[in-house]
Amino acid sequence: MGSLPTESLSVEEHQQQQVEMDDTSRTERARWLLNSPDPPSIWHELAGSIREAFFPRNKLSSSSRVKQTWRRSAFSFLRGLFPILNWGRNYKASKFKSDLMAGLTLASLSIPQSIGYANLAKLDPQYGLYTSVIPPLIYALMGSSREIAIGPVAVVSMLLSALMQNVQDPAADPVAYRKLVFTVTFFAGVFQSVFGLFRLGFLVDFLSHAAIVGFMAGAAIVIGLQQLKGLLGISHFTNKTDVVSVLGSVFSSLHHSYWYPLNFVLGCSFLIFLLIARFIGRRNKKLFWLPAIAPLLSVILSTLIVYLTKADKHGVKIVKHIKGGLNPSSAHQLQLTGPHLGQTAKIGLISAVVALTNINFRKRLLLADLLLPLKATTLMGTKKW
Repeated sequence: MGSLPTESLSVEEHQQQQVEMDDTSRTERARWLLNSPDPPSIWHELAGSIREAFFPRNKLSSSSRVKQTWRRSAFSFLRGLFPILNWGRNYKASKFKSDLMAGLTLASLSIPQSIGYANLAKLDPQYGLYTSVIPPLIYALMGSSREIAIGPVAVVSMLLSALMQNVQDPAADPVAYRKLVFTVTFFAGVFQSVFGLFRLGFLVDFLSHAAIVGFMAGAAIVIGLQQLKGLLGISHFTNKTDVVSVLGSVFSSLHHSYWYPLNFVLGCSFLIFLLIARFIGRRNKKLFWLPAIAPLLSVILSTLIVYLTKADKHGVKIVKHIKGGLNPSSAHQLQLTGPHLGQTAKIGLISAVVALTNINFRKRLLLADLLLPLKATTLMGTKKW
């Protein structure tokens, strides 16, 4: 009985200590908010990215790191440069079936998309197909994200066409235009390699999210308006990309009957088919593959319809001949000298930055999809790509 006051006293002391600790932590948090440390400078971020790229951290102890040989350092560098060395050792054969289905799905989707991207860039269709084969093979070895599909995108294709038309007219000299495009893509690849090697993806964080969303939305509108040429079968269409010029060209062609209704009927039919396939895939999860292969089915069915009905004789625009075989080396076509070298390098840098911004934007959307079930209120983009 005599121990009760002591126990009650100890409980009161414990509660008082807890209150004092809470007050102390609250005071420290308030002091930290009022005197918060400055964020790391861009040079500190750059140095950290370079150090992480060449010498990624491992779980070895400090004594083991001291005894690390140059071979282990070289292997750490290769693991940072080729992430396949990390996940490839733990790859299981049970995942191959799912990976095969994902590969077939992306292949069926990329064929019609690549032809459309080549059309946006004012190039022959085979060049769009070429760019859908080599980048995924390289990214399989050097990529660090499992969710991003690498290849040409509509925004960069449209930007490339819009900027290159000020340097060389594709209608006047398509060969010279193609060589300059090869040079631009070469510079874009060089800049993107530098961005990836030194982990400079954090630079995109300095761009306003509202500006990125506005740019992507505006690009989507312009790309959609550009497709009116093929949808309506317009023969005389403007080379400009602004909304006023495009709509003026469309209304002028409709007024003077420079369009073909069969193009509109065929295009709208398969557009409705794509929307229905997407709706079915969302409603029935077991049919997730239907919207993925719907673009390829559209290409096959439209080709059969045009071939059997001879619709190309009645004004329906077709792709015509696509050059077969593997892509020959284009190194000898690079214009690394001449009056347009500075312009091609500048356009290549702009294309690389826009592509990096597009990747970061897609990763933010993917992050939003992953966090949506958790009802997250704040989304932050990742710094690595």
